[in-house]
Amino acid sequence: MRTRRTIRQYSDRNVPAELLNELLTVAMQASNTGNMQLYSVVVTRDAEQKKRLAPAHFNQPMVTNAPVVLTFCADVNRFVHWAECRQAEAGFDNFQTFIAATIDAMLFAQSFCTAAEEKGLGICYLGTTTYNAAQIIEVLRLPRLVVPIVTVTLGYPADPLPAQSERLPLAAIVHEENYADYSPERIDALYAAKEALEVNQRFVAENGKETLAQVFTEVRYTKANNEYFSTAFLEVLKKQGFLTE
Repeated sequence: MRTRRTIRQYSDRNVPAELLNELLTVAMQASNTGNMQLYSVVVTRDAEQKKRLAPAHFNQPMVTNAPVVLTFCADVNRFVHWAECRQAEAGFDNFQTFIAATIDAMLFAQSFCTAAEEKGLGICYLGTTTYNAAQIIEVLRLPRLVVPIVTVTLGYPADPLPAQSERLPLAAIVHEENYADYSPERIDALYAAKEALEVNQRFVAENGKETLAQVFTEVRYTKANNEYFSTAFLEVLKKQGFLTE
């Protein structure tokens, strides 16, 4: 796990169905809310179906090039059906249950990814899933009370392996007993190594900015885009039954 890296380019080696099912079975041992398992995963192998999904992920090439694409969903639909079949009424059409199902889906997804990497497979999380959730819902025919949360591409890594992404020092994220807020001096110390990396300095120059933070806030994750996709996702939650009008 200390040497893991995100894989965006895959060999043409197939991922056997038996192995995939083994990994998913292992991942189901992950912790979840009340042992309700409020999640599902849609496995996409078909080339045409991957092409249909690609626009929702801004046509990132790994969506169509990876042997397997997995869409992990917050899924309350199955539990509600079970309750109805057993003379029980589930009050799960609300935001609290959506959050619980989202946590479940992410724990399941990360457990799967860890197990997959242990077997020599490579993965890439796609952060675009909630941006264009409505498109994914349509392509995958997701019913009410099911919302896509994260997508993972899966396959055997192509050579050569990419470099590891940098991480902040442990002191940046660990707070003992109480949260210790960040002074300007502490921010300078914690981000110094990240900002000094040649690849990040080149990133700043290529985007015509003065700081790495400006690249993240003015180019990659702008306020306008954040607000647009926030509104779009709230509409998805309403349509899928997790928020009332």
